[in-house]
Amino acid sequence: MHALVATVVHHPEDARILHRQIRALLDAGHTVTYVAPFRECGVTPWSELRSVDVPRASGRERLSSLRAARAVLAEQAPQADLLLFHDPELLMALPSERPVTVWDVHEDTAAALLTKAWVPRPLRRPLGTVVRSFERRAERRMRLLLAEEGYRSRFRREHPVVPNTTEVPESPGREPGDDRVVYLGQVSEARGAHELVELGRMLSPHGVRLEVIGGADAGVRPLLREAQQEGVLHWYGFVPNDRALRICAGATAGLSLLHDTPNYRHSMPTKVVEYMAHGLPVVTTPNPMAQGLVTGRPEGPSGLVVPFGDVSAAADAVLRLRRDGGLRRSLARTGHGIARSSFHWPVQARLFVKRLEAWVDEAAGPVPSVPCPRGDQRAPVRD
Repeated sequence: MHALVATVVHHPEDARILHRQIRALLDAGHTVTYVAPFRECGVTPWSELRSVDVPRASGRERLSSLRAARAVLAEQAPQADLLLFHDPELLMALPSERPVTVWDVHEDTAAALLTKAWVPRPLRRPLGTVVRSFERRAERRMRLLLAEEGYRSRFRREHPVVPNTTEVPESPGREPGDDRVVYLGQVSEARGAHELVELGRMLSPHGVRLEVIGGADAGVRPLLREAQQEGVLHWYGFVPNDRALRICAGATAGLSLLHDTPNYRHSMPTKVVEYMAHGLPVVTTPNPMAQGLVTGRPEGPSGLVVPFGDVSAAADAVLRLRRDGGLRRSLARTGHGIARSSFHWPVQARLFVKRLEAWVDEAAGPVPSVPCPRGDQRAPVRD
């Protein structure tokens, strides 16, 4: 199978796209052409891939990227058995002639628009209505994969879920220490950028370093740069997922300070699972999915929950973990056990690949038989 995978919004080394889905396809012996903004993100594509560079779509600068993507997809699609794309924007750039087409739905796009700084506030809800109509049309024209069970209610038909699980090692490499906390993932206002900076200021006098690992929305980059210059945190910027997780190992806790927004109420923050998988206690706001995972499992708690927007409570939680090594280690062991038993990616990887293979086979239709030159054996033939 030849899969054409495309994104113009996500970083080319996005964990779900590259390190999970593309890696799974390659490991299964399939060919992958990856269309992504390599040059703009300073990324060298994997040698195992066929790669095509396109401009990145960000903020209000999206039209030129979509034009380029449309031209590339029109050229590449006839050579592929499957087109797997990851951005709702690409719904407007799909060629009319294309193979089996799958949209991997990463987020609740309409709800996410409510927090996008680049979208004028008066347009956010009307655009959400437009997005919903695009979604309803899309499920009539193509296959969908959903990243969350909670996304099912947005669609009229049933679609398979490929959750954002992660690779969970058999045992964490290091026990949680007592001198630093980490945040992993894209940084934005809704993901707690201001809270992270204030938390860094509160923890610094106690000898606890805050490390922020991930790209940032344009509106909060100056905030992070200034905080780094002040010495209240260290901001790495975007780091490939495998290296980012190695940086996280051994921290006192992993942070998830999401705001109470519609887009996060039915989503499991991937970072929470990744913290658990690598032996970090979690400090999270009470996003329902995260709270249920961290404090509602029968195996026991794997972290601490703090109120939305309460930086003092987050600081108190971190300092409590710093003082209590036994609590740190207990939460870390429990979290790792939960992640290993319930969120280990290889299980989902096999199901993901089989689902795509089945859709391609269905589209190809039954294989006719023709007489062989000798004997009465019959050989399959495809056009």
